[in-house]
Amino acid sequence: MRKNFGSKPWIYPMPVLIIGTYDENGKPNAMNAAWGGIYDTDQIMICLAHDHKTTENIRKTNAFTVSFATADTVAPCDYVGIVSANDVPDKFDKAGFHAIKGEFVNAPIISELPMTLECKLLKFNEDGICIGEIVNVSADDSILDSSGKVDAKKLDPICYDGVTHAYWRLGEKAGQAFSDGKKLK
Repeated sequence: MRKNFGSKPWIYPMPVLIIGTYDENGKPNAMNAAWGGIYDTDQIMICLAHDHKTTENIRKTNAFTVSFATADTVAPCDYVGIVSANDVPDKFDKAGFHAIKGEFVNAPIISELPMTLECKLLKFNEDGICIGEIVNVSADDSILDSSGKVDAKKLDPICYDGVTHAYWRLGEKAGQAFSDGKKLK
């Protein structure tokens, strides 16, 4: 038996993406965006309303960063999602975030978030979808494994549950992509 819920924007897991921008004066801003993901092999898409300070900043600078909220940064990452920089101009500082100037784009890397994508704006679609080119991915040494790759367990990213409005940690490794299915060939 299955229960029908109708049309809902539910997908699992939904990443918790923190979008970093600078305004025209170089002041850092961050917002929480749950509706986003990979658009192409070197592109990301994020659904942004036209009235967000982040949207305005991206349009002015043509750049943004995307970092992954982690289990130990739930409170500040949630805060930058529930407070608008249009109302609280210093929300970045109030969240306890510290900005490091991006090496590849004019957007802040948030030092408290250990993995960041630096992106150049490609376009905004008419429906508010921001599409950016990923020009660099950087990761703090603390989340790398012994071979220098990002270790998801050490990153400890959270995902958003749109059904219960909760943040969840990811679980254990369940299998190996591009490998486990070969058993069925």
